[in-house]
Amino acid sequence: MKIYQRLSTKFFSIGLGLLILALLSIGLTMWITRQLDGGAAAVNEAGRLRMQAWRLVSARESGRAPADVTRMVAEFDNTMRLLREGDPARPLFVPWEELTRSRFAELDASWLDLRPAWQPDVQVDSTELILRVDTFVSRVDGLVRAIEGTMARLTAVLNLFQLIMMALAVVAAILMLYVGYLFVIQPLQRMRLGLQQVEAGDFSARVAVESADEFGELAAGFNHMASTLQGLYEGLERKVAEKTRDLESKRARLAALYEVSNFLVSAHTLDELAQGFAQKIRRFSGADAVAVRWSDEASQRYLMLASDCLPEELVKEERCLESGLCACGQPQMSARTRVIPIVSEEDHRLGNCVRAGYDSLVSVPIRLQQRVLGEVDLFYRQEATLTTEDRDLYDALTGHLANAIENLRTEALVREAAVSEERTLLARELHDSIAQSLSFLKIQVSLLRSAMDKKDESQIRSTLDEIDMGVRESTNDVRELLVHFRTRTDSDDIEQALRTTLRKFEHQSGLQARLELHGHGVALPSDVQLQVLHVVQEALSNVRKHAQASLVQVEVHREPKWVFLVRDNGLGFDPAARALDETHVGLQIMRERAQRIGASIEVNSQAGQGTEVRIELNT
Repeated sequence: MKIYQRLSTKFFSIGLGLLILALLSIGLTMWITRQLDGGAAAVNEAGRLRMQAWRLVSARESGRAPADVTRMVAEFDNTMRLLREGDPARPLFVPWEELTRSRFAELDASWLDLRPAWQPDVQVDSTELILRVDTFVSRVDGLVRAIEGTMARLTAVLNLFQLIMMALAVVAAILMLYVGYLFVIQPLQRMRLGLQQVEAGDFSARVAVESADEFGELAAGFNHMASTLQGLYEGLERKVAEKTRDLESKRARLAALYEVSNFLVSAHTLDELAQGFAQKIRRFSGADAVAVRWSDEASQRYLMLASDCLPEELVKEERCLESGLCACGQPQMSARTRVIPIVSEEDHRLGNCVRAGYDSLVSVPIRLQQRVLGEVDLFYRQEATLTTEDRDLYDALTGHLANAIENLRTEALVREAAVSEERTLLARELHDSIAQSLSFLKIQVSLLRSAMDKKDESQIRSTLDEIDMGVRESTNDVRELLVHFRTRTDSDDIEQALRTTLRKFEHQSGLQARLELHGHGVALPSDVQLQVLHVVQEALSNVRKHAQASLVQVEVHREPKWVFLVRDNGLGFDPAARALDETHVGLQIMRERAQRIGASIEVNSQAGQGTEVRIELNT
């Protein structure tokens, strides 16, 4: 059975009923209690009438003053008035009933009959007065018993009502428990069971809507929520599956990019680069064959660099393609990644592909910035599709290929520049050393020929000595050049290279050489180490040729800047007396080397106190 009242209305109605019942019971209880309180006070006042009556008798018999008697009569009248009218402030009132009214009427009539006996001018026999007072007292007792009877009935009614209220309280408690179970606990249990089912993953769980109250609305909301969750869960499963496929596709694309990038970095030749790229992109794309083509500077012809699984006949026929005469080899202005369907053998641009059995072709230009360097052709024997992700992947892969080929070209140019620089350096070294010695020897040969013509024996011997000395110096210069160009720094520490250089210097010159290192610093790059080493070697060569020293000391300070000091204890020279002969000592060569690495050269010397060459790196 459906109950259409709202839960708040139900509880409000039940609560209002219980509140009215409680107020009625409280009001009735208070009324009965007030009646009992008023009756008890009336009994007390009625009891006073006995005492006051006998006091009046005693006052008359004892001859009290009339004023005292009159006052006592007034008090008696006041008590009768209180019994008749009551006093709400105390409270005091007689619980009037038919019996109490008749008893009070008799009492009032008896007092009216007895009251004149206390007038000062009235003479009453004492015995008769006592009998009349005794009759009055008995009527007071009758009134008291009537009041007490009424109070006893009211007390019985109060007790009975209390029992009824107790029973009603028990019934109300049972009713509230039943109503709570019916309207609250039972719907909550249904909701809890539904929530447990949803928590267990059963989104088809529903709660029966058996009322139109708040729990009915809650059940309807729960059913709507479960239905929504069910739809979302089913949609989420589809989305998760789609996302999983998408992530797997992205992972495969990233793996392809990583593998191709790793391969392109390790490849050393153009053929190796193109052939390996063709094999890998065929595997990633699922193509039946791949061709990698390279264009000339004007993008007029495309040469086939490499292919994979392409028929040999097709390779021979399309080894060199003119731009625009075949579907492969796109013109630079319109080059883009696209799918080309192979539909007819009559189409001269697609005839070779049709005869080879291919159904579609994907052409991907190889771009370096905005310049087209070539293209990659993917051949399929079935219809090919090209998604945005595939297009991005192919463009990224060919972009890496273009960068790798450009890096190979740049490395070749760097190697060529390095060879040219070494040749220039060698030419400079030969010019500054051996060429000068050969020029000197040429002059001496001329002098020797002149002396021989003159048959001047002393001049001939002197000239031969000069030629002999020049040959020895040329030999030493050649040996020194060989030392310069064979010395390499194979590690990050220049110490070993310096020690090797000093050992060779000691062997060639017979001079003592020492190496001192101070501090710690970041290792120098290899090219910087090589130039520093050449400068030190040139300084040592000057010591050997000109210093006439017995000791050479090389100090290296590694912090805060790298500083190299080459000192000797030779003759030295006075810079103020003569300018330094740069051709003779090779200072210009040292400065040029230092300039390449951003270093500075400073030469300090005094006559008779040796020479110091200071090389300081600025970084």
